[in-house]
Amino acid sequence: MPGQESRVKFLFAVHSHQPVGNFDFVFREAYDSCYLPFLECLTKHPTVKANLHYSGVLLEWMKENRPEYLKMLRQMVESGQLEILTGGFYEPILPIIPDGDKLGQIQMLTEFIREEFGYEPVGLWLAERVWEPHLPKSLSSAGVKYLIVDDAHFKYSGLEDKQLKGYYLTEEEGYTLALFPSSKKLRYLIPFRPVGEFIDFMRELSQAGGQPVITYGDDGEKFGVWPGTHKHCYEEGWLEEFFSALEENSDVIETVHASEVIKTIPPLGRIYLPTASYSEMMQWALPSESYIKFEDFEKRLKEEELFESYHIFVRGGFWRNFLAKYPESNNMHKKMLWVGEKINRIGKVQLSSEEEELLIEIKREKYRGQCNCAYWHGVFGGLYLPHLRGAMYKHLINAERLTDRLRREKNGWVDVHRFDFDRDGKKELIVETPKLNVYLKPDKGGTLFELDYKPKGINLLDTLTRREEGYHRQLSESVAGENTETVESIHDRLEVKESGLEQLLFYDWYDRKSLIDHFLGKETTLESFSRCQYEEKGDFINQPYQLEVKEQTEGTRIHLRRDGHIWVGSNWIPLTLEKILSVPKEGAEFEILYRLWNRHSAKIEVLFGVEFNISMLEGGLDNSRLFVKGKHQEEAELNSTLEVARSTAFGIRDKSMGLEVAVETDTPATLWSFPIETVSLSESGLEKNYQSSVIFAHWHLELPAGSPVELRLVQRISEL
Repeated sequence: MPGQESRVKFLFAVHSHQPVGNFDFVFREAYDSCYLPFLECLTKHPTVKANLHYSGVLLEWMKENRPEYLKMLRQMVESGQLEILTGGFYEPILPIIPDGDKLGQIQMLTEFIREEFGYEPVGLWLAERVWEPHLPKSLSSAGVKYLIVDDAHFKYSGLEDKQLKGYYLTEEEGYTLALFPSSKKLRYLIPFRPVGEFIDFMRELSQAGGQPVITYGDDGEKFGVWPGTHKHCYEEGWLEEFFSALEENSDVIETVHASEVIKTIPPLGRIYLPTASYSEMMQWALPSESYIKFEDFEKRLKEEELFESYHIFVRGGFWRNFLAKYPESNNMHKKMLWVGEKINRIGKVQLSSEEEELLIEIKREKYRGQCNCAYWHGVFGGLYLPHLRGAMYKHLINAERLTDRLRREKNGWVDVHRFDFDRDGKKELIVETPKLNVYLKPDKGGTLFELDYKPKGINLLDTLTRREEGYHRQLSESVAGENTETVESIHDRLEVKESGLEQLLFYDWYDRKSLIDHFLGKETTLESFSRCQYEEKGDFINQPYQLEVKEQTEGTRIHLRRDGHIWVGSNWIPLTLEKILSVPKEGAEFEILYRLWNRHSAKIEVLFGVEFNISMLEGGLDNSRLFVKGKHQEEAELNSTLEVARSTAFGIRDKSMGLEVAVETDTPATLWSFPIETVSLSESGLEKNYQSSVIFAHWHLELPAGSPVELRLVQRISEL
């Protein structure tokens, strides 16, 4: 009854993770500044129970580099202090991967926990708390009995705070799950507010009567990795004070494991949650214009003192819309599905024991390529970080390469696929050989949008288009290097990591791919072109090309053609452009023949160019160089801006990878090169990221009436 003080059961859950592909020094720094001191502090308070989750990515690294940490965890599990949660081993967004992969990833982490800690987990940490209503069937089938989602998920179903002091059951086709609501209030109190405020909040709960259960579930990196939190939590002693306060107030607060709660306390009822994630994630998923409107509307609600009462009815977007907001994310996702389809076809044939072992490794590579971090972007760099995207492609391409070993002879071969790869309603063309994957979009300029070099597991077109983000408007309102006096949640802080970022806010009106066909005016400069602030004279970019594919003895011939127009003065002149790619069965090069037909009655002059984007960042900026061959051979840093006349070869050389990507032409070209640099948000502030280098070869051409002019190029990938 109200007024009677009761003991609050406090479910304290902490999730720790590092992305697949993150730098080793980041793992080490996070371990030293956060994971180790957190656990050491917790061991000093053995009566404080905690529910911990570590992604398989992090556990693999610890087993290899810090095995003593796993021993500490096992001892704490055996003492009854810790409950360990399972999840997808490589921390995928579960709703967007196939059901078989959901089961496989969860079983992999559950088996690891069983072997390393002698514990059978029944709870699951849901990556980024991305919930969709179909999940209970898959998760229950994997042995999961409960999971933690945000209290916002429940409020979107119409519940209020007073109804969230426990857990609920949900189901799909009769498969049930217990759902615990993680308190947003606690997530903003811990560890950013004085411990006394937390204790006051818990005492208020205890006075409400009943059997209150309150859940906290959030990132472990808040305790040492996020800016300012190591000093706050350890040097200034916040975490020690927090655990001590839990012990000193044990008459009011009882720390519990979730599995104990579902055994001893009945559910508050049945619930069906809508699709949701945490509120910030749902705002990030919105297109930039809607992002700004959402932010402005929330600000207005706060100014009119309506936010607390009504903000729950103001929802952002849907996680899957990251796949619409960022085509680069969608391409990775559809690549993952495509690789999965090829692996599934292998599973239907009889395999030897050695081949079965290889198939296990292939699936593990695919699972690594499902790690969520590179597929979205918010306050964390995510998709904008080239090394995270590069890791996804590396593992997915490795899975393909190993799959080739099971289904193909070693000698030269070509596979040609024509289907709607990116699920946009139009068919793409994929040509695969032992060393290359060549992905083309006939409906969008006949562009090359993925080029994989399989032996190194690299997509040489793994770049980003420069686009407006909702937070870009805040650049003018921020001061570079500004520091705050207090420790804040990363959701509440914005810092600018270097000056001059506002000068990089150029936005592309077309996707940064390769074999992009440009017709420019004479007034176009390298600067205006690099800023995407110029006038295109033709109607070839982003427009459909006719496609004809011929499989020949030595390889595949791809004929792309568009009957388009260009502006010559004030005249709209008909012009036909053909580009013919010849992809051989062996080797790592292909030829591109351009043929331009002037359909006008008189000779015309044009400035025609072909844009290449090349991304080679595995060795970092310091180990890669642009090179240009012309009258003299030149080398430059990867993020340089260059203009070179009469060039016959150009490309990028990465010494650490031992790889060179070159384009050669038999007609000397004027070469422009410049970096694609984006301004993005990370947990430490707004920052610049190099994505790729544009290399634009162009020619002043005289096109006689009715007869073609040809240009021949060869793109070659070679190991140094």
